Amino acid sequence: MNIIVVGLSHKTAPVEIRERVAFSPTAMDKPLHEMTALPAISEGVIVSTCNRVELYATSRDVDAAVGQLKRFLSTYHGILKRFLSTYHGIPLEQLESHLYEYQGEEAIRHVFRVSASLDSMVIGEPQILGQIKTAYGYATEFKSVGLILNRFLHKAFSVAKRVRTETDIASNAVSVSFAAVELARKIFGTLDNKKVLLIGAGEMCELAARHFLNNGAASVMVTNRTYERAEKLAEEFQGQAIPFEEFPQKLHQVDIVLTSTGAPNFILGHDKVEEVIRQRKNKPMFFIDIAVPRDIDPKVNKIDNIYLYDVDDLQGVVQANLKERHKEAKKAEAIIDQEIGQFFRWLGSLDVVPTIVGLRKKLEGIRQGELQKTFANLKDLDKKERKAIEALTAAIINKVLHQPTTVLKQSQNDASGDRYVDAVRTLFNLETEATEE
Repeated sequence: MNIIVVGLSHKTAPVEIRERVAFSPTAMDKPLHEMTALPAISEGVIVSTCNRVELYATSRDVDAAVGQLKRFLSTYHGILKRFLSTYHGIPLEQLESHLYEYQGEEAIRHVFRVSASLDSMVIGEPQILGQIKTAYGYATEFKSVGLILNRFLHKAFSVAKRVRTETDIASNAVSVSFAAVELARKIFGTLDNKKVLLIGAGEMCELAARHFLNNGAASVMVTNRTYERAEKLAEEFQGQAIPFEEFPQKLHQVDIVLTSTGAPNFILGHDKVEEVIRQRKNKPMFFIDIAVPRDIDPKVNKIDNIYLYDVDDLQGVVQANLKERHKEAKKAEAIIDQEIGQFFRWLGSLDVVPTIVGLRKKLEGIRQGELQKTFANLKDLDKKERKAIEALTAAIINKVLHQPTTVLKQSQNDASGDRYVDAVRTLFNLETEATEE
């Protein structure tokens, strides 16, 4: 049985192509049923995110399965057609140049890399693992997975966990808003009990505030030229809205100031910030100016215990952290290499011939062990009698093995073969013994 991946991603297809083959995450029953009803497909999982659409399948006929999966992607209309009049299939000849296909060891490698976020737009992002787990959940709910994909995806999840545990691939901030949090933590040691002031209420300010609160900040004050917008954002964070003209009087009360107003001139100058730091008795303050043009006079950075970063500074931190993530990705690739070999050996063990050989070896070992104990207790047996007992036990083993061997051989060309093989290997503990050997 082979594992197959057919799909496309942000690396191979623009968004206008990806959206035309996307599946609705809340309506997976019908596509999963139709996918596994394809003649060459035994099991199937559909992963559909904003950055990739991938089909994971098992098949005994790789060429037929790949062709059927490609046609399925190009022609399946999906539930979205009910709601979007522009949603439609896409001719295979147009889609095919955007598709990739993997089988066997390369398919295993690809899914392990995707789960560990090594194939993501941002290496180390955590969302893709949850998305694959959700896709697997739908597949189990609608019974489109069996022995192999069940074991395979659980292995992918454990590989992703191992990568995150044994490397620092996700430890460095690679968004401007989270980089600000990382810098603040370096300045203050901890964000516990720290107070934040947002000057401006745009999306970046909102995201940064969320990161600060999630990392221990005590409270948020919000000011904006439009007071209603400040009130709305403050309410979202259970914070306090203050009129724009009053924020200079509140500065000494906060430890972190994040500003993004779009004002044409500086809204904070050297003299004002120097006055604030005196009011705070030189307790450190962190200013994050992500406005373009800038909101804070760069000379502010010369004041003792004032730490000012603008958007270029933060982008520099992000780029440095991305380089660190790429270094950690090399460690992750080594982990994946190890795990591929282990899983590929298990997959190979599901072949009928190794299972029959292993079963015969297991029973023959039991027979020889029992013969030795019997002969040790019956020392008066002559050579002829010993041979008769050996022939009798060998005949019993052959008769016991006849029916399982016949069933295994007959089932190797249909979907039941893997279930029989796995049952035999589990019942007779063949997998554990093969691993020990």
